[in-house]
Amino acid sequence: MTNIPETGRTPRVQIRLVVIQILVLSLLGTLGGRLWYLQIREGAEYAKEASGNHVQQVVEPAVRGSILDARGVPLADNETRLVVSASRTELLKQKDDGDAVLAKLAAVLGMTAEEVAQKVRLCDAKTPQPCWNGSPYQPIPITDEATPKQALQIRERAEDFPGVTAEPEAMRRYPSPGAANTAQVLGYLSPVTDEEITKAQDTDSPFLRSDQVGRSGLERQYDKELRGKAGVTRYEVDNLGRVIGEAEADAAQPGSNLVTSIDARVQRVAEYELNEAMKEARKQHDRNTNENYKADAGAVVVMEARTGRVVAMASNPNYDPNAWVGGISAKDYKKLTGKSSNYPLLNRAIQGQAAPGSIFKVVSTAAAVQAGYDFDGRYNCSSSYSVGGQVFKNFESQNHGPIGLGRALEVSCDTVFYSLAHREWQKDGGIDPKGKPKDYFYKTAHQFGLGKETGIDLPNEVTGRVPDREWKQSYWDANKAGWCKTGKKNGSYVEMIAYENCLEGNKMRAGDEINYSIGQGDTLVTPIQMATIYAAIANGGTLYDPTVGKAIVSPDGRTVQEIAPKAHGKLPVTKQTLAQMDDALAGVATRGTAAWRFGGWPQDKIEMHAKTGTAEVYGKQTTSWFATYTKDYSIVMTISQGGTGSGASGPAVRNIYDALYGVSDTGVINKKNALLPTPQKALPKIKTDGTIASPKISKDPAKEQQTYQKATPEGTPAPGGTQPAATVASPESTNRDTRRRARRRGSRRKRT
Repeated sequence: MTNIPETGRTPRVQIRLVVIQILVLSLLGTLGGRLWYLQIREGAEYAKEASGNHVQQVVEPAVRGSILDARGVPLADNETRLVVSASRTELLKQKDDGDAVLAKLAAVLGMTAEEVAQKVRLCDAKTPQPCWNGSPYQPIPITDEATPKQALQIRERAEDFPGVTAEPEAMRRYPSPGAANTAQVLGYLSPVTDEEITKAQDTDSPFLRSDQVGRSGLERQYDKELRGKAGVTRYEVDNLGRVIGEAEADAAQPGSNLVTSIDARVQRVAEYELNEAMKEARKQHDRNTNENYKADAGAVVVMEARTGRVVAMASNPNYDPNAWVGGISAKDYKKLTGKSSNYPLLNRAIQGQAAPGSIFKVVSTAAAVQAGYDFDGRYNCSSSYSVGGQVFKNFESQNHGPIGLGRALEVSCDTVFYSLAHREWQKDGGIDPKGKPKDYFYKTAHQFGLGKETGIDLPNEVTGRVPDREWKQSYWDANKAGWCKTGKKNGSYVEMIAYENCLEGNKMRAGDEINYSIGQGDTLVTPIQMATIYAAIANGGTLYDPTVGKAIVSPDGRTVQEIAPKAHGKLPVTKQTLAQMDDALAGVATRGTAAWRFGGWPQDKIEMHAKTGTAEVYGKQTTSWFATYTKDYSIVMTISQGGTGSGASGPAVRNIYDALYGVSDTGVINKKNALLPTPQKALPKIKTDGTIASPKISKDPAKEQQTYQKATPEGTPAPGGTQPAATVASPESTNRDTRRRARRRGSRRKRT
């Protein structure tokens, strides 16, 4: 075997290594040169071009959660609509920037080319509405009312409509089940603003520009839970707006569903009865103004007495919340916000303030007992009460003689409360008190929860007003200059009041306390406050935060967050006093001022308690109040410029109770006709797929009732015992409220 020396291969290996080294060095030199060219010589130019490449996001809106009544009936949900949208990115790729495509699209949709062009133009400081305020990379909706035929034309001729899509999308809907409108409770949606986006960007629930946000009612209160989380796909685009890659994508998460304590059936009855009562009041003549009552606004609250949950809440005038879906027109917006419409967006159950009149006397009764007066003592119910040369007349100028506080509530004797309030005013030192006055009548009102929010889970609740010494001082400080400028010692009534206020408007005068004791003067309350108070009397003294939301249910149904009743205080009365007041209020319904409205009521089976109120408002007709409760429910109704409490509101409240319990005019209880004889405790059934079972709403209760009445002889009870307010006659011998205004001549309460 021949050995080959190693040195024989060395020259060839060395040559190969040298060649490889030369190639590597050449490549490195080439790359280094290219890098120098790009980074140094042409770096500024390429940096300028690269700066145009950035990431844009396209948003897939989350499906908003539904709002359901206590049985699972949808009050607000979503419906699928055919939405035609256009992509600006695709349109700008066309030679004419998509003008021809938009013109064809306009022809298909029955719109003008100008209308369509306005829809896709971007908003800025110089561009008026309509325009697109969202991302330019987001598909821009042209219409959400496309017909199937129009959508089919667009999809079958896709080559004629590059960048245009016609897809089904979820849109908000307010179905008004059984004609239960519920508008002010539900609220409405509108697009999020730039300010809101900035404010929420660092929170756990930031907004996207495409979001719709709740503006009032439950839509606003529970917006975070209902809204869900939008899906976002991020695209890398160049400086010409061309998509050059997809960065990442987050799937949309639907919002949770809100189950409320509202019963759509009771809600519809409450709305119907309130509207009928207002219509009937407008037929009645007001002898003081010599014209019919205007009955321009009203509200009613139906509340569970033991929990504070709201079963129904109606406000009139009303509106259709569907007007906001897809963007409200200028014409509709003017209708909803103009003075001529009397502001239907207001929820007068929580935002309407008025003097309460005699339904306030439960507060004054408790105040008198706190001040040391015996509930069963004897107090003179005279026909009038004089202070400082001014005469304050009793209700109808009647004289009932010496009576207790319970009987004073039954017959609504003003002069008993005048005298008690006046005595306390004198004990506190009169107009110039020494030291700190005890002010039992004002302190008790605060303890009853007046002068502050009830805590209801609806936005923009107002506080009402307790006109105590602190309020008088602040009000005087704010208005003294105006009073002193316009006041006259011997001028008109308004000028004389301004003159008095200029001199001593910050002092508690005898007339102030006297008027206040019967819910007049500067006192203001809301229907929800009075419903809460009367519910507390019914349940043993607990003041609950009124609630509309009952549970929040996750989209898959696996998580249920119940909203438990919460108390915010106790009535400042003993059990004995509460029992005495309870008995007196039952007497109002059986032998007092409300007795003529509850004729035939099965008092032995369902004990009814009531208090009527007719509040005087300077420059307007009287405000009607009717406050009631049973062991299950508290119902309070008020009608602005509607007349007397039992005259205007009484029949409607009785009809609501008839519907709740299935009571006929003759007092017979038919459980089959009862809508809700006991409050509903259980939540609706949640299915395995997360959907919530919903019973069918077959008919409009109001139409069914009207049809029944036309087909039956007069006097025959309608289903559930309900009847229109107009059919209830007023026995002249017992209609104490109606005669009040006719008999009071020259008895306007004056300040002393």
